[in-house]
Amino acid sequence: QKPIATLTGHSDSVWSVAFSPDGLTLASASSDNTIKLWHLQSQKPIATLTGHSNSVLSVAFSPDGLTLASASSDNTIKLWHLQSQKPIATLTG
Repeated sequence: QKPIATLTGHSDSVWSVAFSPDGLTLASASSDNTIKLWHLQSQKPIATLTGHSNSVLSVAFSPDGLTLASASSDNTIKLWHLQSQKPIATLTG
């Protein structure tokens, strides 16, 4: 089988992807220290979330689709408000 799409835009390795609960958005975590949000129907990037100081290793959507959690090699977890595309909390420890 052939892939139905190839999404490009990160400048380094992609470690994790997650589908939003509504199936309309994909989040990708990369060694370029960013998270990209992708509109699946158009296969275009919606936003690039920045704030981690090292590779982003994992992403996960909240069940209601309003918040994204990202885990990084900078020893933090960030929670992102997806509507504003801003971080709302940084968890350390």
